[in-house]
Amino acid sequence: MPSSIVTQVVSPRQDYATLVRRRLLLLFGMAVLLLISLLVDLSTGPARYGLWDVAGAVFGAGPEDPKLSAIVWSIRLPAALMALAVGASLAVAGAQMQTILNNPLASPYTLGLSAGASFGAAITLAFGVVLVPAALDYMVPINAFIVAMATAFIIYGLSLRRGAGVQTIVLLGIALVFTFNALLSMVQFLATDQAFAAVVFWTMGSLTKATWPKLAVTCAVIAATVPVFAARRWQLTALRLGDAKAASMGVPVRRLRLETLILVAMLASVPVAFVGTVGFVGLVGPHIARMLIGEDQRFLLPATALCGALIMSASSIVAKTVLPGATIPIGIVTALVGIPFFIVLILRNGKSSW
Repeated sequence: MPSSIVTQVVSPRQDYATLVRRRLLLLFGMAVLLLISLLVDLSTGPARYGLWDVAGAVFGAGPEDPKLSAIVWSIRLPAALMALAVGASLAVAGAQMQTILNNPLASPYTLGLSAGASFGAAITLAFGVVLVPAALDYMVPINAFIVAMATAFIIYGLSLRRGAGVQTIVLLGIALVFTFNALLSMVQFLATDQAFAAVVFWTMGSLTKATWPKLAVTCAVIAATVPVFAARRWQLTALRLGDAKAASMGVPVRRLRLETLILVAMLASVPVAFVGTVGFVGLVGPHIARMLIGEDQRFLLPATALCGALIMSASSIVAKTVLPGATIPIGIVTALVGIPFFIVLILRNGKSSW
């Protein structure tokens, strides 16, 4: 009899330890895949190089090739790392929006944050409108951040209205998307030919203009926001049980939701300002991570970042290989991948609760 009691006590602990090991192995496997994808991305382009040659140029191993080193470090590495940073930012932003709104279809793209950031950046590119005159060097990302922040507050305010359910918030987000897209079209209509071309190219999403300073700013935003999510991992996990249960556990639901929306606006607006509109990464990445890892934010947060980075890195490879000699805007690739996934989520959400 005592042995059976011991078995009953130890077994759940063993099951939990096995689950933790499985999740850690999945995270390690995704990190390895991401490293391989990064090297493939660096080796892909008009001039193709072998993976070992690229790895040698990056890590300083093997014979030195000045031409290869210049191509890798000056052109390809900033773009490849920017793809990882943008993918991680948008995926984490999407995961936290889905958490605080309890909405499987929430993401910076579907709820209008990306569209708002795009409009904020477009008025600067087309007309030179500066919302913060003291920061002329970064007026495009700052304008994008301010408009995305305003969009986040609109969503937050509407979500507090009585009777505003999941479907209502999704429809409001879609309305914001159409509103900002209409304003963006008006900007393009009024812009000069040169400004029009710049706005159109920018809204398609491209990594070709990635630079080390832009990468540094994007990584700084990640470094400033993700640790906050990590520190609130238990509160965010509890929030998935519902507002009432989370509040009974001592979670400040309203403050947590507001703080998270502000951080999500930062994560969504800065990458969009630098590389243009990139859709569905913030929707697809979190769902893949949840299917592999579960809802525990301790593991969901790094898994979501890895999934988003892997999606963007793979999209960058596809964008450079589909048409020989040309690079397709990465926003087109992510949209073509994300739209079927979005339709599947809508159909699944209509049949079962999330």
